[in-house]
This record gives sequence, C-alpha cells and structure tokens, in this order.
Amino acid sequence: MLEPLARHSMVKASTAGWAAVMNRYPELASEPIVASWAHAGRPLVVRRPVCSDTAGLVPLGLPLPPTHGKRRIAVSLAAIDIVASAPPPLLADAATPAPASWHPTIDKLLTLLPETRSYGSLAWQHLTGLPYLSDSSDLDLLWPLSSAKQAEFLLSGIAGIAKQAPMRLDGEITGPAGGVQWRELCGADEDEVLVKGPAGVTATTRAAFLAGQVS
Repeated sequence: MLEPLARHSMVKASTAGWAAVMNRYPELASEPIVASWAHAGRPLVVRRPVCSDTAGLVPLGLPLPPTHGKRRIAVSLAAIDIVASAPPPLLADAATPAPASWHPTIDKLLTLLPETRSYGSLAWQHLTGLPYLSDSSDLDLLWPLSSAKQAEFLLSGIAGIAKQAPMRLDGEITGPAGGVQWRELCGADEDEVLVKGPAGVTATTRAAFLAGQVS
C-alpha cells in the first residue's frame, strides 16, 4: 500500500483527472481560473481529510488569489490521476516575488536553516505566477527538524527573527509525526501541542514531538 502524501505536498493532476474533478464539482466549472487550472500546469496542495471527502481519493486544496476572491477550494483526486508530486518549494527558490522589504528577513531565515520551505501566498505566487501577495500577507514556512538537539537553537532563532520582521512569520516545525505551529513549541517540555499529520490532528507533549515520537 502506498504511503499517503505528506501535508503541503504539491501535486499535478492529469487532464483526465481534472476533467473528473470538474464533473464531480460542477459548481467550480463556472470559475474560469479553476476550470483551466490543470491545463495551465498549476499545482494543488495535499490537505488533511475531512468528513465530507470521498474515501479512497486524495484530499487536495486550491487557494485562489485575492483577485479571484481568495477562496480556499477543497477537491479530491484519485491517486492514479496524480502525475507528479513534490515537497513545497524551498524558501530560497520561492523568494524572488517577495516584496523588497521581506528580503533581509528571508536572508536571515536561510542563514538559520537553508532547508526552510515555503507555503502560503509567497509559494503560490512563485508556483503559479498569479498575484497572491498583498500588504497583509504572512510569510508561511516549514522548518524540518532533524533532532531534538537542534530544536532550541532553531526556535530561538525563529523567535528572534520574528521580532524584527516586517511581516508575520507563521508556519510549522515538521517531524516524523507531522507539523506543529512553531509558537506552540516555545513552551515547556510537558506542554501539550497539536500535531497536524496526514490523517488529522493529534495531541502530544512538546518533548515527545521534538524527540520524533509518532503516536
């Protein structure tokens, strides 16, 4: 049995698969940017499943840019109709469309952890060429955690950069169990944190998550 794709993975749909999506969600076919999404080579993002999702299909999301209503559209796709998948883009690769005022912060983040990945408005603008960024945009990031020993250095570094950043720094520290919002991990080891994984949200302690324990 194939492992489920990780949350935030970017996938591309086959032409036939996207036609099936349009048939399954006819209300979306009237939105030109959605109807032509796969034909334009634009990706979808893997999300957590919800009760209304069809069993056996991969739950996916498509956030529209502000010029098209900023809707978050949920669809699902058969695994056979996914023709490509990749992690969300590295921050270093996605940084080009960022406002000039963001670049000093991005440079600090890349010095802290070059493997930092981007999702949210910056990533979507980079991946699609559509205008997602606005004056109120957050910088949404994923910081892969390699060890508990690394955690304190990483969290203190993020917190220090966030204090001086011109935008809000949002995002998750990611480990084997999934991702935890970085600010939640700034507490004590016995504090409860919420881990967002491919199948849903689970609770554990800060210490257990940082140790790489999977429930």
